[in-house]
Amino acid sequence: MPRVERQLRAHSRMFSAVHSHHLVYVTCWEDPAVDRAALDLMSDDHVLTITSGGCNALDLLLTAARTVSAVDINPMQTALMEFRVAAIRGLDDAAVFALFGAGHSTRAAEMYRDVIRDALSPSARRYWDRHLDYFSGRGWRNSFLYRGSAGVVHKVLRDYAFQVRGLAPAIEELIAAPTLEEQRELYRQHQIRERFMTPVLRWLLSRDMLLALLGIPGSQRREMEQNRGGTVGYALDVIEAAFTRVHLRTNYFWRGVLEGHYSPDCCPEYLKPENLERLRGGLLDKLHFETASITKFLLSGKSPAISKFILLDHMDWLGNHDLAELSEEWGAIFNRAKPGARVIFRSAGHEVSYLQALQVRIAGRNRPLTSLLTFERELATRLHATDRTCIYGSFHIADLHTEH
Repeated sequence: MPRVERQLRAHSRMFSAVHSHHLVYVTCWEDPAVDRAALDLMSDDHVLTITSGGCNALDLLLTAARTVSAVDINPMQTALMEFRVAAIRGLDDAAVFALFGAGHSTRAAEMYRDVIRDALSPSARRYWDRHLDYFSGRGWRNSFLYRGSAGVVHKVLRDYAFQVRGLAPAIEELIAAPTLEEQRELYRQHQIRERFMTPVLRWLLSRDMLLALLGIPGSQRREMEQNRGGTVGYALDVIEAAFTRVHLRTNYFWRGVLEGHYSPDCCPEYLKPENLERLRGGLLDKLHFETASITKFLLSGKSPAISKFILLDHMDWLGNHDLAELSEEWGAIFNRAKPGARVIFRSAGHEVSYLQALQVRIAGRNRPLTSLLTFERELATRLHATDRTCIYGSFHIADLHTEH
């Protein structure tokens, strides 16, 4: 077996061990504003999304969509989704924001015992009985936003920048910059990229374990390494884009990492009082969540025909590793798609080359996947340039040919 293939398999085993035994994401790292613009959701839309941190599924409920199905193969991501929903239903605005905005509450145990716990499924209850300290505000990871395996990495890199490289004053200046132009100038003046790029950082970002904790399997690492500079160059390009392309003052993704909390005027839409009221007013009833693979969920027939699919960066996980499974998934997507359905997805790579090799069985015969899709490349490129996370190499919008 070639050395590269052995390394890929070893990394995949490590990733599977992390992903199957741990909560990975406590927040979503896909910009829901981009998703909304790409999907143009209407009152007859049934949406399928991968759950991840659960916050973007709640954002989708604030659109006109008729239903939202959030599925994730990791039961701990479903447990977090349940916790969010139970908290919103049973707590007041300030308490919800303390948990998910400030990232901690001295009343977390009381709120869990009196309101949240009984609203959870037995499996979610067992998980949160053991992990309620995520909201305690104590210890090195003193915010919920630094929990989950990805949160560990965020805290490590944040503390490295602030404490080891002495960048705290510079980054605080960038966050306070009144305009994007001033922010860019401060980034250059403080030489953020040059000061951050050290042998220690290069070593950290080349570790399979660190990438696995971030939720990056070996197959996705291949996509990242298409870009100049490998994983290290990719990471530095992400940081530069975040600090020069988007105004940090209004970017809750990066302020959450840098500060460990959100503020009332810089937070996900679902945490704003007017939207919490809407969610409690009936929108939460449109949400269905389940622990399952996309394929298993679609083949179960538990949802109406789906008109909008949000695949996150999930295909990178299989694209260089298990094309057979990915082909089966696309077969299930076509089987359950409404006419004119749309799919959006992201990739670490600038080009999603593995799609060219993908065959899908439709109406008893194999067809190249790319012949069954019409890509909205201009719209996707334009929206990708506005993405506040800045972590993906590309964004894709595709309409399905459902009549064959």
